[in-house]
Amino acid sequence: MGQAKMIDIYIMGKKYEVPSDLTVMQAMEYSGYKLIRGCGCRGGFCGACGTVYRTPDDFRIKVGLACQMVVEKDMQFIQIPFFPANKKKYDIDEFNADLPSLMKLYPEISRCVGCNTCTKGCPQNIEVMDYMAAAIRGDIEAVAKMSFDCIMCGLCASRCPAEEVQYYVAILARRLFAKHVVPRASHLEDKSKEIEEGLLDEEINKIVAMNKEELKNLYDNRDIE
Repeated sequence: MGQAKMIDIYIMGKKYEVPSDLTVMQAMEYSGYKLIRGCGCRGGFCGACGTVYRTPDDFRIKVGLACQMVVEKDMQFIQIPFFPANKKKYDIDEFNADLPSLMKLYPEISRCVGCNTCTKGCPQNIEVMDYMAAAIRGDIEAVAKMSFDCIMCGLCASRCPAEEVQYYVAILARRLFAKHVVPRASHLEDKSKEIEEGLLDEEINKIVAMNKEELKNLYDNRDIE
């Protein structure tokens, strides 16, 4: 394969020339940026590299993950590794899996206008507007299941005209669903008891002593149900 052609991009308004096959994150590092915030797993799972960008001859402002998007000629971007949002503190045992619980902590869900900008901004292709509609109906199970792949990057909230924080509503629903609706996993409780009683100490110590390659092989060859 031939060498990638060089293209111009703009990082925070400053022009840089980078190879055209790099991701936005790689292009930033190629341009000399040392990423301390706004980078994490580099695989599209942690949600730490939210990015706002525009491309030439397109009026729309777009969002995505810096580790997943490949640079485009003359694109302009800036990272928002954390989008400001007020997270409510609560004791999950004091709330039920119902609409009143959601409304008490996040009453702003009633402001949703169904514009679908949250869905358009989601890099995971989650139907955010649909799970917010389920939240307004008090369907906690639907919210929990529809938002399961959320990585809490905040990009849905960054575009919301009603100024909601969809991903905090979603994680509250998942916690309520897990606490009050999903049956307890008896096999997990049994295994935790075995660990507490020291019955698995030998096996645990064996795993702790493994090197990286041995751990990788153990993981790759594990039994998957």
